[in-house]
Amino acid sequence: MSYLRGAAIVALGVMFHGPVSLAAEVIGEATRIRTEVRGAGGPLAVKDPVHRDERILTSKSGLGQFVFRDGTKLAIGWGSSVVIDKFVFDDSNSLQKLSLRATKGTFRWISGKSKSTAYEILTPAGTIGVRGTAFDFYVRGDGTTAVVLLNGAASFCGPGGCKQLTRRCDCIVANRNGKLSDARRVDRRILETLGDEAALPFLSGNQQLAGGLGWVGGGCSIRAALPIPPTQVTPRRAPKPEAPKPPPREKPRVDHDKDPRDPGRPRRDDDKRPDHAEPRRDPGRPSREHDDPRPDRGDSRPDHGEPARDPGDPRPDPVREG
Repeated sequence: MSYLRGAAIVALGVMFHGPVSLAAEVIGEATRIRTEVRGAGGPLAVKDPVHRDERILTSKSGLGQFVFRDGTKLAIGWGSSVVIDKFVFDDSNSLQKLSLRATKGTFRWISGKSKSTAYEILTPAGTIGVRGTAFDFYVRGDGTTAVVLLNGAASFCGPGGCKQLTRRCDCIVANRNGKLSDARRVDRRILETLGDEAALPFLSGNQQLAGGLGWVGGGCSIRAALPIPPTQVTPRRAPKPEAPKPPPREKPRVDHDKDPRDPGRPRRDDDKRPDHAEPRRDPGRPSREHDDPRPDRGDSRPDHGEPARDPGDPRPDPVREG
């Protein structure tokens, strides 16, 4: 496959460019191919070489990823057309110029190890200047161009002047007439501005890239919010009605005119007494002038007298002095 493609490119070089060596100069290779991606010699496959002045085309569902000799990476999305028309190395094997011309489609670019001044990307609306950069760009059929900065810095210059992209996810839109928008953060409204839902598929998630070309776009996504399938929607349950609270229990009323032991019998007069009345005394117990909490000892002693003698004690009374 690679040999046949090389032969076809050599033939084209003889017809249009003269020296065969210039037409057949290899500048990179394909690293990933999805669906259909075509070069000058027919369909491309992984590891197939890419040559200077070769036009690369993708189908409506095609996707190709390429790496150039200086490490620059290029992804080409569906429905795209691009030509690498300048690829110049000097005697020290350093890249002096890499220029590609994009006529339509969507692309992702990551600069290689060459100087930023060596890169140039041409679109129908103007030129993208590269300064150590990663970015996506889209070219509509009428030439309208959108650029979204993913890393580093870039510029866009057209008939209406130049704009600088310095903040990650900055986006500008330009057309052939020189109209150039101010840089602002990209969002899904850019698709409405471009009038194409298929634009910028690497940011919308409609096409997936592999390796470093894939993860560099993180943070600038314009994916649409995915609707939740009906089977995953959890129905909201109606709140359970609160159970009625039982009425408060009333305390039973006490009728002091009735005997609590027999509610049917009226209370006697002697049962009626105030709530804080003193307890009734035992009728058989003599009342005291003062209630003495001490028990009744049955005898009395003088405060300083001797203990009472037994009348039957034969001992004589002691003689008191004084």
